Amino acid sequence: MESKLIYLDTYVLQKDMRIRMPKSIIENLGLIKGESKLRVFYDCNKNCIILKPEYDIPQIEFSDSFISEVDSKSEINKNNSIPLKEKKKKIKFVDLFAGLGGIRLGFEQAFRECGFETECVLTSEIKPYAIEALHDNFKQDNLQGDIHAIDSADIENFDFLLAGFPCQAFSTAGKGLGFLDTRGTLFFEVERILKEKKPYGFILENVEGLVLHDREKKTDPIGRTLKIILQSLVNLGYNVEWRLLECQKFGVPQLRKRIFIVGTLKSKVDMDHFKEVHRVVGDILESGKPLTDSHFTRCLMSHYKPNELYGKAIKDKRGGDNNIHSWDIGLKGEITEEQKQLIEKLFKERRKKHWAEEIGIKWMDGMPLTLEQISTFWDSSYLKDMLDDLVAKGYLVMEHPKNIVTIQMEDGNTREVRKQDASKPLGYNIVAGKLSFEFTKILDPDSVAPTLVAADVSHIGVVDGGGIRQLTIREGLRLFGYPETYNLSMFDDTGSGLAKAFDLLGNTVVVPVVKAVSEKLCNAFINDCE
Repeated sequence: MESKLIYLDTYVLQKDMRIRMPKSIIENLGLIKGESKLRVFYDCNKNCIILKPEYDIPQIEFSDSFISEVDSKSEINKNNSIPLKEKKKKIKFVDLFAGLGGIRLGFEQAFRECGFETECVLTSEIKPYAIEALHDNFKQDNLQGDIHAIDSADIENFDFLLAGFPCQAFSTAGKGLGFLDTRGTLFFEVERILKEKKPYGFILENVEGLVLHDREKKTDPIGRTLKIILQSLVNLGYNVEWRLLECQKFGVPQLRKRIFIVGTLKSKVDMDHFKEVHRVVGDILESGKPLTDSHFTRCLMSHYKPNELYGKAIKDKRGGDNNIHSWDIGLKGEITEEQKQLIEKLFKERRKKHWAEEIGIKWMDGMPLTLEQISTFWDSSYLKDMLDDLVAKGYLVMEHPKNIVTIQMEDGNTREVRKQDASKPLGYNIVAGKLSFEFTKILDPDSVAPTLVAADVSHIGVVDGGGIRQLTIREGLRLFGYPETYNLSMFDDTGSGLAKAFDLLGNTVVVPVVKAVSEKLCNAFINDCE
């Protein structure tokens, strides 16, 4: 059926109506901003506005993404029997490597506050329990798995691409292999979709380690990996900006730095002058939650008052005055003050290079020391008894020093590794570690949390009343700025459920940071459409 067009009286509308459209459309149609004249029609069947330039060209029909905007002050001919209803603007986007959907949340918050409707036309995620969370918190009409299997031709046209592509390849917590790691090559899947779909803009997020990864020189401000990424995006025709942002400045009590890369086909996005908001851990904590009652917590609370634990790290590694060791709380058995002092001294001495020179091996930090070596800096008639008791309790271990050996790889190449050298004398060494402990960090309610990563989140403790407990899932969500309405109730606050939730949280984004970046992107988009 042919559409019925109703002409809108231009005399009534002149000077009271503003038409916003992308500069590319203006240029393609040969229009001159502020000078070209358009005739305005209302299509009754399609319920949309149609603009016709006064010269003879096909009519322009705007999509939901770039719809005509009627100024709120304008008035339609009151004699016209058919009212003109202003349509909302709609932004379409894809969310890749979605995780909990944190990038999507911040993006939608920003654009909706600017008056846009938003629609996610594709979500990509492969982790089963992440998909469970996505289904529960978002309307998912097109949720797909492996990004390699997604044909760009099958993706509906969209305006923005969002992606927190996997970071392990660039993280100090991972292997740091970058593009040599399969996960690192997932950026090129992002590049593929950008190239084939050419949306207006994008937001990419990654770990701090990406900035300096694979530097040629220590003086270089960025590494080769980031250079490759940025150049790839520029080659696609995008104006690209990036910043390393400190999340604790955006209203979340967590020390977390993340790189954000944004780009548009038109303007450069202003990535400076963000408004700072600061909060402390105490602002997000609950009270009266079930405490952890275990041998570990009983040992901890028997040696420290609750407020003495604020901000403490718990690990059998160096850590200064703010660190608690297993022997400080008698976790493996109580020891004497002299034994504690001996361990602390051994901590420092085993780092000195001259011990390795004495026995003819290449030095390594933290090598075992023999009884004879230890006796040179610790004078005691019962030194051996003290050391052997520490071995029996599990605080120390007897082992050979490690030497460098060359091994043959399956691919025919060789590499150097450290292996214990049985030709060298046995020595005493500290049993170092942290993740074997139930808690490795106790949060200070008057400060901010450390960077929370997937492997450590479940080992973060908080003081609640007179005891210690784990973070709740809700508190974890708050540490990443998720709204209170976000639901992870499908995961229990205990056992495997908690582990799954914290695994997702450790790999998610800080929502208020994404929102702030998206506001900048939205401003650029609006300006380009005027």
